[in-house]
Amino acid sequence: MNRNSLGLRLHVVVAAVFSGGKVGTPRCGVRGQRQRAVPTMEFETRRLILRSFRNEDVDFLAPLMANTDFMRFSLGVFTREQTVAFLDKLIDWERRGLPSQFAVILHSDNRLIGYCGFFHQQVDGRDEIEIGYRLDSGYWNRGLASEAAKAVRNHAFRDLKLPRVISLIHPDNLPSRRVAEKNGMKIEKKTVFRGFPTLVFAITREQWLAECAAE
Repeated sequence: MNRNSLGLRLHVVVAAVFSGGKVGTPRCGVRGQRQRAVPTMEFETRRLILRSFRNEDVDFLAPLMANTDFMRFSLGVFTREQTVAFLDKLIDWERRGLPSQFAVILHSDNRLIGYCGFFHQQVDGRDEIEIGYRLDSGYWNRGLASEAAKAVRNHAFRDLKLPRVISLIHPDNLPSRRVAEKNGMKIEKKTVFRGFPTLVFAITREQWLAECAAE
């Protein structure tokens, strides 16, 4: 599956939601997926709102990406200029109809606490769609990362019909490994990614459908 086909599929999903049509099934789903404007996405879980990023989110995202806890197991903290470039990339992906990251908003106080969604990676010469996530350390150990990651996984398979998704995790990042495991992913292999030892967690749409049928 190439990126153009992914983009077309995302635009089809967006159009269906905006027009009030049904997308996918309620099983393995999220609450109240709704659409405000093409191609902006927004849907809810029990405690979170996941929505498309906006340019003005930089004022909330930049302090997070300058925080060493938030950026643990990465290439390092970001300057504001680097965060602007990162945000521009995410918004551009969505404008082009490609799967992208969502801003994670805490439902109770409308606070942006991180991101969860899709990255486009090449791992050992293979194009992959990764589910990646980072949350403000003040909101760790509450199950929020798992809640967001499951919603994104369901969106990937139910709406976008992706054949598989992965998560790339440093072996020492035990909390992220637990999130991937709760997301139904299994370790597929060990590799080196961007100079770091990395575990490739993966799940296919067929595996997800089997889990849905068993619920």
